[in-house]
Amino acid sequence: MKILITGGAGFIGSAVIRHVIENTQDRIVNLDKLTYAGNLESLADVSDSARYSFEQVDICNRSELDRVFNKHNPDVVMHLAAESHVDRSIDGPAIFIETNIVGTYTLLEASRSYWSSLAAEKKAAFRFHHISTDEVYGDLEGPEDLFTEETPYAPSSPYSASKASSDHLVRAWFRSYGLPVLITNCSNNYGPYHFPEKLIPLMILNALEGKPLPVYGNGTQIRDWLYVEDHARALYTVITKGYVGETYNIGGHNEKQNIDVVHTLCELLEEYVPNKPEGINFYKDLITFVADRPGHDVRYAIDAIKIEKELNWVPKETFDTGMRKTVQWYLSNESWWNRVLNGSYSRERLGIEGKK
Repeated sequence: MKILITGGAGFIGSAVIRHVIENTQDRIVNLDKLTYAGNLESLADVSDSARYSFEQVDICNRSELDRVFNKHNPDVVMHLAAESHVDRSIDGPAIFIETNIVGTYTLLEASRSYWSSLAAEKKAAFRFHHISTDEVYGDLEGPEDLFTEETPYAPSSPYSASKASSDHLVRAWFRSYGLPVLITNCSNNYGPYHFPEKLIPLMILNALEGKPLPVYGNGTQIRDWLYVEDHARALYTVITKGYVGETYNIGGHNEKQNIDVVHTLCELLEEYVPNKPEGINFYKDLITFVADRPGHDVRYAIDAIKIEKELNWVPKETFDTGMRKTVQWYLSNESWWNRVLNGSYSRERLGIEGKK
């Protein structure tokens, strides 16, 4: 197959590209605007492959999307491009509306136009896979409740509301136009190449520098944690085995309170990096509770039985094995995250933009 991946320089998108290049014979077209969280260095291990190509394109730019479709003739679209940080959406929701709603609409229309022009066999095989989040469901009330594919939507933040909107658009294009779509909603991802504003890499890097470890409220918010490489396998499974028009929830079976996640990271750093910054006795002493986020959801948890039964996918990593791999990766890849923190990856990205 030739797979067009939007947002392929992001955290999950780059994991999908690495998985496909390293484990299949499929070809990849990475379409990414290269916003602040887009980092081509996350693809350094695969970017020299003859089966990989890159297009710096904004998904809101219809003429450029048409050019990419006509040039590359993809068999599958995997739509991961999105603004995804809840705090940023609360501070400035406009870009979330533009990218996640208008961008998805524009991509759907470009995909529909391309799909409509295909010969019968290629048209029947084409797939549009929209990758979304469990945050569209809001939060859960009972301690035993789980998000299923039938859970009503109740988004709490501008981010989750924009993703819910994009999900609805994708379903409407399936119902109204017959575009062969698939939707997945995942739980919280973690693992290598995660942008340092997110909880787990932020805690690791702050601890290494002896900085406070900020935890919202009392830290009792519960999330289901999914190792990003498990998610990449699941997404590839959906495009190769999933049924058109279906939604699949993808979770890691790892429900943890945020404070317990931070404590686990502190314990792993005690094991791997016992020599701490000056004045620090224990990494856990750096934990600092801060004012809670507005509208903060209390608990997310995924029921992933559908993808397990229908498509035979289960996560390989437990919370313990995935967290160990994640901490070890950050300790072994200081050059990657240092270039993110000091902005040099971004300055080089701007250089790429200037050459277009």
